[in-house]
Amino acid sequence: MTSPVSFGFNFINSYLTLPKDFYTQQTIKQFRAPQNIIFNQELAQALELNISELEQEGFIIANGDKLPQNAQPISQAYCGHQFGHFVKLGDGRAVLLGEHVTSQMSRFDIQLKGSGPTIYARGGDGLAAMGPMLREYLISEAMYHLGIPTTRSLGVMSTGDPVFRETTLPGAMLIRVAKSHIRVGTFEYAATLEKSLLQNFSDYVIERHFPELINEENRYEKLLQAVINNQARLIAQWMCVGFIHGVMNTDNMSIPGESIDYGPCAFMNHYHPNTVFSSIDRHGRYAYQNQPIIGQWNLTRFAETLLPLFNDDIEVAKEKALELLDTFKHVYTQHWLQIMRHKIGIKTQSDDDLELIEDLLKMMETHQADFTLTFRHLNQPELLDPGMASSEAFRQWVLKRNERIPEHQQQHSQQLMDAANPLVIPRNHLVEESLEQATQGNMNPFHDLLEVIKNPFSSPKDSRYLEPSSIEFEQTFKTFCGT
Repeated sequence: MTSPVSFGFNFINSYLTLPKDFYTQQTIKQFRAPQNIIFNQELAQALELNISELEQEGFIIANGDKLPQNAQPISQAYCGHQFGHFVKLGDGRAVLLGEHVTSQMSRFDIQLKGSGPTIYARGGDGLAAMGPMLREYLISEAMYHLGIPTTRSLGVMSTGDPVFRETTLPGAMLIRVAKSHIRVGTFEYAATLEKSLLQNFSDYVIERHFPELINEENRYEKLLQAVINNQARLIAQWMCVGFIHGVMNTDNMSIPGESIDYGPCAFMNHYHPNTVFSSIDRHGRYAYQNQPIIGQWNLTRFAETLLPLFNDDIEVAKEKALELLDTFKHVYTQHWLQIMRHKIGIKTQSDDDLELIEDLLKMMETHQADFTLTFRHLNQPELLDPGMASSEAFRQWVLKRNERIPEHQQQHSQQLMDAANPLVIPRNHLVEESLEQATQGNMNPFHDLLEVIKNPFSSPKDSRYLEPSSIEFEQTFKTFCGT
């Protein structure tokens, strides 16, 4: 029997006002010996939670025997195109406790990940291993402090139970915070139901995430445009820090426009547009350079779900959807160019901007230069890749770039660059080392790395956090989904 406590959570459960087709009520597994591994005090404070109570009790809230007051655990139904193939999915190992509302009326899903099997588990055990849960905590914090919209993690707890994969691993559960867990795949699921249910769900999403559209005559078309804009901006931000999501299935595309589901993700070190780290992406579908293309492909799947709400005449509906989808490339390019201009120290716009940036990227590819440090040190050639910095092509590029920066704006140009270019990213070799140590009981490397990535634009005391791994490491490095 659960005993309700507060912990400062202020739950509402608006998702339960939807028809039961969209969710299944769920009990939460009780683990043998749950213990806190890491607790996000900064996030808890922002959510106005009772930090001392949470620290004292630990994340027993996630163990099924002491749920927060008014929590009503559910698992959400959704579908998805996984590597291009449509499948019915759902929260196979996740439970939504409810929607926490702050005093400022900001609303956040509180989800448990790795909480045991649900009706959607498809034969899986519904559990999670410690390494992947800590990876999500780490990378989501890195993204947040880089200023990129993201889900975040309130904490990770060890379950005390083993998880059986290729080897036996320590089990863990992550407490994830998101604007919502509504995905393109949720709309794909809604589109398999009656039109009235699709419309009901679409109206719910508009009211929750795009309330300015409620009274608009063409609100479903404007919903598509709003999601296109959010995703174009988000993917542009990914590209400008060298982030590779790794598994951009439609069930991993958030309608509110947050980065979500950090499975086989990684940051690129040595620049190459075809970079792939995910072990399950054998053909490079989700390679770095393909992310904008896949973003538009996923949005096309989203548009298809809304066609019945656009117009009763399917051909008219398709024409309108295509017109809106055609805006993605422009919106994406504008966001990407704006960030990239700042990364090279240019404030004003010019028709030559795209060519100027692409010329630099081609040189970086030729010399396999580090993505992060190249942009950060553009004005310090002695810190750049020696082969690139000494080349005539680079010298000519610098002259061309400098023509765009008047002498009286040089200080402001450097400020633009410092604000747009991080010094620190979660270097792949350091992430792997910290996770390996953590699973063996030593959390110190993880905490050290976490503190550094919380200040990505500042120089760390230890220079090893700046150094990329070797090209040989990057060429053989693989990330795994963690399921």
